[in-house]
Amino acid sequence: MRRTASVLALFPILLIACEGARGLRVHAPRSQVTIFSPLDLPAPTTIRTASGAPGRDYWQQQVDYVIESELDVEANVITGSATITYVNNSPDPLDYLWLHLEQNIFRDDSLGTQLETRMRRKGKSRSGVVIDGLHSGGVDLAISVHDTLGRIDLDDPVPPDGGRFVFTIDWHFDFPTGSSMRLGRETVEQGLIYEVAQWFPAVAVYDDEYGWNTLPYLGAGEFYTNFGSYDVHLTVPRSHIVAATGVLQNPADVFTPTQIDRLEEARGSAETILIRTPEEVEDPDSRPGGEGPLTWHYLADRVRTFAWASSDAYIYDACDLDGVLVQSVYPKEALPLWSKSTQMLRAAIKGYNEKWFRYPYPEATNVNGTEGGMEYPMIIFCRARLNEKSLYGVTTHEIGHNWFPMIVSNDERRHAWMDEGFNSFINYYSYHDWFDEGTGRRGDAAAFARHMTDERNVPVATWPDRIPGGMLHRLEYDKTSVGLVLLREQILGPKRFDPAFRMYIRRWAFKSPRPRDFFRTMEDVSGVDLAWFWRGWFLETATMDQAIASVAQDRRERGVEVTLTLDSLGELVMPVALTLHYADGAAETRRLPVESWFARRRIQRTWRADAPLVRVEIDAERKFPDVDRSNNTWSSRR
Repeated sequence: MRRTASVLALFPILLIACEGARGLRVHAPRSQVTIFSPLDLPAPTTIRTASGAPGRDYWQQQVDYVIESELDVEANVITGSATITYVNNSPDPLDYLWLHLEQNIFRDDSLGTQLETRMRRKGKSRSGVVIDGLHSGGVDLAISVHDTLGRIDLDDPVPPDGGRFVFTIDWHFDFPTGSSMRLGRETVEQGLIYEVAQWFPAVAVYDDEYGWNTLPYLGAGEFYTNFGSYDVHLTVPRSHIVAATGVLQNPADVFTPTQIDRLEEARGSAETILIRTPEEVEDPDSRPGGEGPLTWHYLADRVRTFAWASSDAYIYDACDLDGVLVQSVYPKEALPLWSKSTQMLRAAIKGYNEKWFRYPYPEATNVNGTEGGMEYPMIIFCRARLNEKSLYGVTTHEIGHNWFPMIVSNDERRHAWMDEGFNSFINYYSYHDWFDEGTGRRGDAAAFARHMTDERNVPVATWPDRIPGGMLHRLEYDKTSVGLVLLREQILGPKRFDPAFRMYIRRWAFKSPRPRDFFRTMEDVSGVDLAWFWRGWFLETATMDQAIASVAQDRRERGVEVTLTLDSLGELVMPVALTLHYADGAAETRRLPVESWFARRRIQRTWRADAPLVRVEIDAERKFPDVDRSNNTWSSRR
């Protein structure tokens, strides 16, 4: 929509973050636009369309893994060998491949060590990934290692449009002795618990936005990976039970006949069935007889990565949800609380199925161990052992990540708000379903307003590794969630918001959207121009401050003519919710649309009333993030 110079002059110059052709331009001056002006988004293409949907030429790479790995608990080492099939669906020939070697963050010379990132601080100093072999077709390959990345230069490029390259890499690394975020080892009374994630050399993403995505692994930004299939053999001590991404292919090799019977019962039961009871944990008969380790074989398809856990201390239970095996593994230290875990997990998935998008995988597992909370396809890590609210809160959040980003696979390294925030938003309603109350912190805009004046604030759209310390959760999780609750309940309404949000998930399921794809889809399906909201809430650090400037009343022959003058003192605009009380005891609510602020920061409304106005209040129900409520009320008695 075109704006005149006089209108533009009414709005101050602000700092914005706008997504350009190569990413986000954070803190660029806004000089020739208002908050209502169209966003400066990249032009639509046949890859990413104007509607926000993937275009006819959309492509993404596929990477398939066949992995054999062994956990040596005596040496505290994981060894592995992966045969990787890289499918180049891009239109570009690729002269080299980049690999993520995330365990290198623990090397003394890593960037994470030098920056003293939270991940590096929690881990012990280790040697990182040791590559023991790399070859393709019997020919050795060379790799250049740079911090948490490695580049394999190829003699012949991988052809475009479906070309394949198959190679094998052998590696090992020392396992951390405590929690180091996303993986760790815990000693409990009846044994050891290993949680294993981001543990194998993984091919980096090559996409239409950045080409090779080679941001170093620092910890705050999580991961952005390719979809693929996984065929994984995990060799662990015979006393251990394993939980993993995927479906177990050889239960007869790793479970007792009694446990297999109980699993079959669980597959047909909505109630939780104990597969390995607390009393059986130290009973040798609860594991298959024989000597030496056991190998667990898993298959998974259309997943972004593979994670697993292994322990000799696990209690194990499971139930069914419409054909999905829902299960939990935990030590006795987690009792009695964790006896509720599987039903919590079941309830969370059921709610997300009904409200947003059906869970597409055959299994879901909650793992208790040292990791505070982390998500992977079909498996989540959750440390909570204190109370039901903490356990359900972490469980619903981590399994919610199977929608964002395990299904809708956004780039977490740059746009953490598109998974942490979207997930926190759906958690808000899930938490309410379980406890019959909201979470407040991630859905209460009025309560969140006090954070919006913090001088450390940066736009939500800032890359997570570049957000000031202590602000990541407030912005990427809380502010995003609060904003979406506000958008759903106060701006669009559920009848417009819900179909748009569901369409976003359907359009981008098993694909990788960018912020512009979300913005465009929501506008396309809801039929509403939301540039002012995206800009004010996600791309700037604007604040909302609506104020009552004056109330004038003129008695007429019949009734009273009331003139109400309102100001928008902050840069963030919102609809106006008014509650009016009259001298005769009558009361009414009025709502002014956000478009009332199109051309000015002061607006007036005049109407006839039967009796004088005695009180006016802006946002009496406290639904909006007004940073100064001292100017929200007028009373004739003051």
